[in-house]
Amino acid sequence: MLRLRFALRSFLLLALIAAALLFYVGPANAQVPFRERLKALPFKIAYESYPDNNWEIFVMNADGSEAVNLTKTPDANEHYPQISPDGRKILFSVDEGEGRDAVRSLYVMDINGKNRKKLTDHAREPFWSPDSKLIGFLSQEFPKFNVMDFYTTGMSFYDLAKGSIQPHVNSKNLHHLYNPGWARNGKWIVSTVHAGMGVDHGILLIEARGTNVINLKIPGCRPCLSPDGKQIAWGAGDHEIATAPIALDADRPSVGEWRLHIKDQTNKIYHVDWSPDSRFLSFSRGPDGEGDLSKPGTFQAACEIVGVHAAGWNICVVPADRQGSLDLNDPSETDFLMLTTNGLSNKEPAWFRARR
Repeated sequence: MLRLRFALRSFLLLALIAAALLFYVGPANAQVPFRERLKALPFKIAYESYPDNNWEIFVMNADGSEAVNLTKTPDANEHYPQISPDGRKILFSVDEGEGRDAVRSLYVMDINGKNRKKLTDHAREPFWSPDSKLIGFLSQEFPKFNVMDFYTTGMSFYDLAKGSIQPHVNSKNLHHLYNPGWARNGKWIVSTVHAGMGVDHGILLIEARGTNVINLKIPGCRPCLSPDGKQIAWGAGDHEIATAPIALDADRPSVGEWRLHIKDQTNKIYHVDWSPDSRFLSFSRGPDGEGDLSKPGTFQAACEIVGVHAAGWNICVVPADRQGSLDLNDPSETDFLMLTTNGLSNKEPAWFRARR
């Protein structure tokens, strides 16, 4: 009996010590600096930047280190990088010319910047199919260029193997979309619509190979579906990003209660993207503005729009596995990190798994 009491007391003492250590020390991840956590990840992030009066595509490690310019083209302006799900290729837009005479074209290249190839002109907002075989894109609405992101009509798919282009089966009814992305299950394409398809402004699910369209009835724009197919992140406003569960395999998918609400009353936050393991979120962050027309290859509009110079904008990252609100004006060292700090119009981050 005495031995039993002693064992019980020892067990309780050890439990109290463990609880005290957890209270004072916290979870293991909290003790590892956020940058070190990111440094250990086998991921990289592509993004657009504007050094030396020219838009370029850069790639950096997940912790912001070792940024490399992949394009280095002083006579063309590259932006909006999109990485294939297999991590082998990068889609991007290229602007040539100025003002209303500019031509925005769709290009693809290897993940190391080699074997650059033009796919089609007057195209924007490219996105990948889950198997990395098809490239979706939106056509420019009218022949003359307009920088507004919803200046689009229809949807088409470029077959990489065949080099052919086929319209979406419902293309004629798709209008004023922007920032589309393909769901992992291949059934749906998520996109923002502005003043089109009977919607003032909303986030839609568009059946990839059919005519069904579902209004998700969440506020904001620029949605991004998580690689695990279970969550959606989007810009709920100019100064906020939200995440929530989404049932993409249901007959009629819907969005659940918001899980994470990121806020920044000082800066705009846009262009959210998930890490390949669905555990982190990157986004663009910077002051409000309407660009700088003295900069060649740029346009005048809100700074978050593709092709608009955005002084002071940088790429940031936060954990996606937390819940509740995150105030970026008062974050902890374990909840927020600026990956770039030069403010050279760093926008549109796109995660991918580094290939060995």
